[in-house]
Amino acid sequence: MKRLALCLALVATPVLARETIGIYKGWGAFRDPDRCYAIARPVLANGRTGGFASVGTWPAKRLRESFHARLSLPRNRAATVTLAIGERRFPLVGSDRDVWAPDAATDHALVMAMRSGRSMSLSAVDPRHRPFADTYALAGAASAIDAATLACVDET
Repeated sequence: MKRLALCLALVATPVLARETIGIYKGWGAFRDPDRCYAIARPVLANGRTGGFASVGTWPAKRLRESFHARLSLPRNRAATVTLAIGERRFPLVGSDRDVWAPDAATDHALVMAMRSGRSMSLSAVDPRHRPFADTYALAGAASAIDAATLACVDET
């Protein structure tokens, strides 16, 4: 129940507009009027809060299984953000807190890696040039991604 409350707290959409599809270990799958998405909080962020990782489908935008993360700290925009899953490394782009894949091919590759990985870590450097990382368990991620994608498949 605690994980469910954490997942619900992640989403900025009004609660009445959001439908819970399911909770899969540390990942939740949700649907709102514009999109369906799988979402989780980091399991390790050294006490920082506010970060999350998500994989969403937006039928009206023709986006399917698109990765997005909100870092637990603002980052130095001059420094890179890297997503590591096992031995794979993916560069991410974005603002000081929100990051995503630079292109569709990277998006697809990193979501596929999430499906078979055990954990993933987003590494960045804060504005004071101190490195930090947000680490996520991937147990349940594939099921949550599939559930969210299927919930919007009739609209794509």
